[in-house]
Amino acid sequence: MMREDNLLALQPKRFVVTSNSNHKLEVYLNLASRMKLTGINHLWVADITYIRLKGEFVYLAVILDGFSRKVVGWALDRTLATRLTVGALERAIEERHPEPGLVHHSDRGFQYACAEYVAILDKHRVIPSMSRPANPYDSASCESFMKTLKREEIYANKSDDLDHLRAHVEEFIGNQNICIDHHTEGKHYCFDFWERAFFMSLSISREFNALVRFRSDSLPKSLKTSGSGAASLT
Repeated sequence: MMREDNLLALQPKRFVVTSNSNHKLEVYLNLASRMKLTGINHLWVADITYIRLKGEFVYLAVILDGFSRKVVGWALDRTLATRLTVGALERAIEERHPEPGLVHHSDRGFQYACAEYVAILDKHRVIPSMSRPANPYDSASCESFMKTLKREEIYANKSDDLDHLRAHVEEFIGNQNICIDHHTEGKHYCFDFWERAFFMSLSISREFNALVRFRSDSLPKSLKTSGSGAASLT
């Protein structure tokens, strides 16, 4: 009956699990919740999300600086294998060259607890920290970034394939980081999509009103409107 009336039922989006904490690997104490940040490279926050393409799901691993909210490392792949998170971590280390004592915070997923990942942290004297069970608030900054990325880039633009998506993500992250770099790190907030739209509408409104005033001032006195709103002819 619905098909005859050209009606389609909305199908619920498939949920994709990106974190598997059901393992026997070492789980580390949550250090992030105790920290009071005063500068960059004191705390990095890592997370993974999925992105739906036309015929497949792909996965994005991101590492943010906890103080500046700047993306310091990321990787995009078709798999949730360790190479995804390792790629993001190696990119972050190459970009930032952190001093010993940096705290790396993540969930308890296998990708962050595995020997290969922990070995890289140990090599660079980075201290691992992991979230409490079923508590996403410990990685709120990363969750917020993922939400903004999907709203402003992923859902707003169509990506034909993984390479196309990678270019879009790279451009988005670059723009976000440039926005932060225009000011001292940690002291500038990048507006999200709706806030930018709001301020843009205010700007357009101000420009329109200025144009109306300019044209009104340019009219001959005989054509300027009277108080009643009608044109006054003398």
